Amino acid sequence: MEILILFLLFYNLWQKVLTSKELISLGKSTLIRMPRRGLILHTRTHWLLLGLALLCSLILFLYLLECAPQTDGNASLPGIIGENYGKEYYQALLQEQEEHYQTRATSLKRQIAQLKQELQEMSEKMRSLQERKNVGANGISYQGNKEQAPSDLLEFLHSQIDKAEVSIGAKLPSEYGVIPFESFTLMKVFQLEMGLTRHPEEKPVRKDKRDELVEVIEAGLEVINNPDEDDEQEDEDGPLGEKLIFNENDFIEGYYRTEKDKGTQYELFFKKADLMEYRHVTLFRPFGPLMKVKSEMIDITRSIINIIVPLAERTEAFAQFMQNFRDVCIHQDKRIHLTVVYFGKEGLSKVKSILESVASESNFHNYTLVSLNEEFNRGRGLNVGARAWDKGEVLMFFCDVDIYFSAEFLNSCRLNAEPGKKVFYPVVFSLYNPAIVYANLDVPPPVEQQLVHKKDSGFWRDFGFGMTCQYQSDFLTIGARFPLHIVVQLPSHVQLHPCGLQHARLPSPSPSPDFMSNFAQVHVRCIGDAIQPAHPLAPSSPAFNLSQHQGLFQ
Repeated sequence: MEILILFLLFYNLWQKVLTSKELISLGKSTLIRMPRRGLILHTRTHWLLLGLALLCSLILFLYLLECAPQTDGNASLPGIIGENYGKEYYQALLQEQEEHYQTRATSLKRQIAQLKQELQEMSEKMRSLQERKNVGANGISYQGNKEQAPSDLLEFLHSQIDKAEVSIGAKLPSEYGVIPFESFTLMKVFQLEMGLTRHPEEKPVRKDKRDELVEVIEAGLEVINNPDEDDEQEDEDGPLGEKLIFNENDFIEGYYRTEKDKGTQYELFFKKADLMEYRHVTLFRPFGPLMKVKSEMIDITRSIINIIVPLAERTEAFAQFMQNFRDVCIHQDKRIHLTVVYFGKEGLSKVKSILESVASESNFHNYTLVSLNEEFNRGRGLNVGARAWDKGEVLMFFCDVDIYFSAEFLNSCRLNAEPGKKVFYPVVFSLYNPAIVYANLDVPPPVEQQLVHKKDSGFWRDFGFGMTCQYQSDFLTIGARFPLHIVVQLPSHVQLHPCGLQHARLPSPSPSPDFMSNFAQVHVRCIGDAIQPAHPLAPSSPAFNLSQHQGLFQ
């Protein structure tokens, strides 16, 4: 910078010298020629000024060199002279850059580790949510908002399922501790606790009850149409190869019961019209969201039922029973064996004639007639009839002669009994005395027209457990014993059930809409002027069997 300033001063001085030279030349042309001495003087003056300018420039240059600020002793100009300084400088510079990059790399490694940790945590959360979702829908956690419960809540809900009588039975002290099932279809509910309406069959009046059953059916359809890998059912295709989808029209029947301290159990059955297999779904609502217990496919096409009927005298009732048997069992179901255990000699020939007539007309020979020359005892008759079968395992239905049932009831019997696990106790709808119910008519209507579920026509006989569906192996294992001194029908009902309770079989008493009992006179034993009931439940049976209290009053 100082050299540049010095050059500018020198250049300015030189311009002044040139300007003086031009003025002299101009004077030469205008003035009278001077003498030769003036020319020599002018030349000397010019060189003198030039020398002074050079001298001043040299003085300024020396001054700048002397007065310039001193730099660091170690500093030197780059080049050959500053070669040592440049090497150290660049080494220091490289070391500084290396330290900078190492610090940056350490920071990036720390950030990558944090991101990996966060990614792992997110993966665990997603896995946990997926497991909860599988439990829910699997588990049945069926909810409209699909909210996931905490793990401790899920553990509690599963513990409720383990405590409830869903998969295994409970040992109860008596039949009074049994929690019965209520049965329902798409349109109606068949209930033992009839409430204020006193209707044994009704459409759900309360909105919450309707919504509950609709939700349960939808949950069952969701389980069937979107099965999990652990479900015991195979994927089936329709006639055109498409995936088989079930809807609410495929719902056949359902059962539910509520344990007050645990939750509600639901047993649902679905069936396509063109398929033979049934789909069975068990759901449980442990006072929370619905949770799936299991889903399976049941094939009952080869399940034979051995209907055992103890009988004495009542040949007219037996003829009416065989008419219903022929229509339902022979013409529709075609998987039935009939065992009749007859007590005494009177009427035996009539019973044989009825059986032979049905056999010849319908080409039916799957029946057994066992004759016992002794006093009627229903318990002994069931025991003898159960042991008369010697063709392996079979499902037995203990039936009375005045019972009416349909083909749908026989399928319910097959679906709800399982060897070693479940015994089905259908609650029969017992018809009142038609002479009292239809007292305002000259002649009672035909029996077929009397088979309606109304509070004026009958009641659910929920205090009897004698008519049951169970497998022969369970009956023989339990070793049901019946008191031989009892001659009425009622007590043997309540003797079957406690035996199942004591051996941890899962009892399932529930009202069956296709299972009805015609009116039959109930007899009690009289000792002197007092009525001696055969069982504590017997005194109420005659009154119940006649009519409801209002009908008796009228």
